[in-house]
Formats: sequence, structure tokens, C-alpha cells
Amino acid sequence: MEYIKFTKRDAFSKELAQKVNDYLKSNNRKKFGSWRIMLKVPFLFSLYLLPYFLMIFGVIENTWLMLLLSAVMGFGMAGIGLAIMHDANHGSFSKYAWVNKVMSYSMEILGGNGLNWRIQHNVLHHSFTNVHDLDEDIKTVSILRFSPNDPVKKIHKFQVFYAWFFYGLMTLSWMTNKDFMQLIRYKKKELLQSQNISFRKAMTFLIIAKTLYYVAIALIPMLVMDITWWQWLIGFFTMHFVSGSMLAFIFQPAHVVPETSFMTVNDHTENNPDESWAIHQMKTTANFENWNPIFTWYVGGLNYQIEHHLFPDISHVHYPKISKIVKSVAAKHNVPYNYHSTWAGAIFNHLRLLNRLGKA
Repeated sequence: MEYIKFTKRDAFSKELAQKVNDYLKSNNRKKFGSWRIMLKVPFLFSLYLLPYFLMIFGVIENTWLMLLLSAVMGFGMAGIGLAIMHDANHGSFSKYAWVNKVMSYSMEILGGNGLNWRIQHNVLHHSFTNVHDLDEDIKTVSILRFSPNDPVKKIHKFQVFYAWFFYGLMTLSWMTNKDFMQLIRYKKKELLQSQNISFRKAMTFLIIAKTLYYVAIALIPMLVMDITWWQWLIGFFTMHFVSGSMLAFIFQPAHVVPETSFMTVNDHTENNPDESWAIHQMKTTANFENWNPIFTWYVGGLNYQIEHHLFPDISHVHYPKISKIVKSVAAKHNVPYNYHSTWAGAIFNHLRLLNRLGKA
């Protein structure tokens, strides 16, 4: 596989790195999450696990209340993924490596696979944001077109109407076939080497983790709860649809909007071979609703997607302060800083681009 290399250190990159380092030092702050991120653990895990145990132990038996609790579990899933698992798998949750390791397993508790996530997100998405055939976040099922470099199909002109449904299936896909297919693909592309793990060990762990997840989320409820299989299926689907929709509508408006750039390997190699990695991130990323502290808290600071992409090893608890530095340095060097004042506006712009890409 041919990869792009963003190696140039320009004036923007140097000044930005220096000022952010100065900010951390002058305020005596470590780049990790500290106690502020630890406060999220009991709350967000309670959103996910408390409804589960209330239903398992028969405290809640009303069918409609159980459906509501399934939706709450979906919000808990999304919150854990955004505000805990994400930092942990970037190594920025805690200064202690073992704490990051333990918290990274929250992905398995949600039914996913941390190894695949680190390769797709840390290695590919962060290195090659919005680059055709390298960034898997913009390469999805063929009936969805997220990049102008993807081939156009007739059905794409309707994607603005049906895309949201497939967003809701995102975590369901992880739970079933995607993790296995990804692991096999990453073996063929020799990407497992970046995680220092063999394919056999990775596949063994994946099978065990999936088995334990389905025992907890399917077998136990069916054995101890007074529900039919189809009632369980509706609850399971509701939980994942809520989670998948929330995750998709956080990440999609951060990269797949009209303001962001898309490129191919050849575009970069021929037209802009010396572009720095930092400027590439500025061109391909967007922020939204940075004024809302409650929203920022729940989504793990990922509405500050620009700051996250520039400093993925710094915990999201620092992004609101760092964003002021990034915005100032970007303006000084005439580098774009893409921002939508509201989350709703960012989603609307994302849908605008889907409509445009569908009619191309």
C-alpha cells in the first residue's frame, strides 16, 4: 500500500507546538486527563450498566420502560466511547499506562474491539484524514458516498434521506461482522505490526471478547427476564441505533462537510508534496458548538475535533483552552479554521454535502 508522508515542519506547525507546550508548562498542566476525566467514569458507566441491572434483576419489568432504558444504554454507550474509551486508546486518559490499558477495554465492554479501533482511528484516520482509500472513516458501504473521489451511483442521489438509518447501524456492524473482516484485512495489509500483536492472538482475543459480550447482553437477559426473543431484539436494536446515530453525528460533521478538503494519494504527491501534517489536519477537520460546556463534557471534547487532530495525545479536557491558541496561530498564518456555531448547523452542513455528493 502506498502511503502519504506529512513530514514538513512549517512556521505554523512550529509556532503552534511551541505555544501549546508553553501553555501546559506555564499553567503546570500535564497533557493527561487527571481527576477531571475520572469524574466521567462512574456517571457514563452508570448510564450504560445501571439500566441493564435494573432490568436483569427485575426492578423494571414494564415493557415500555425497558425500551426507554435500552435507549438510555445507547446514550451511555456513546458517552463511554466518546469521553473515556477514546482518550484511553490515544494514551491520554491517564499518565499511568496501565490505567489507559484498563480503560481502553471499555471498547470490549461495549461489544467492539480496541485493536481494530486503534488501527482504523489512530493509525489510518489520524495519519491520512480524508485521503481516499487510506482513511477508512470515509470509506463505507457502497450505497453511501462520503468523498468526491468515490465513484457515483444512481442510488447516491437519495443518500441524504437514507444515510441516517445506516449511521444507526454502525455499532451493530461492529458487534457482528465488521470487527472480524477488519482484523483479516489488517493482517493482509500488515497493519497488525503497528500494534505488536500476532493475528492468531488478536483473533483469539476477539472471539473470546465477543462471546463474553453476547453472553452478557443476550444470553443472560433471555434466561432471567420475562421477555420474548423479539422483545429482546427490539431493545438490543434500539440501544445500538441510539449509540450508532450519536457517534455518527459527532464524527461526520467533523470531517464530511462542505468546508473540509478531500484528496487522493496522487493529489498530495503531485500538487502539494510538502504540505505539513498539521495544515492537512486544519484543512480536513471542523469544530462545532464549542460554546456549550455540557455538550463538550458528554462528547469528550470531540466537538473540538481540530484540536484533537492536532494534539491526539493530549486529553480532551484541555481542548477548550488550547482552541484559543490554535485559532490565533491559524489566523496569523492564514490557515483555515473551520467552525460551525451549533451542532445542528454542523449536521445540516453535513447533509448538504451528502446531497451534493449524491447528485454529482
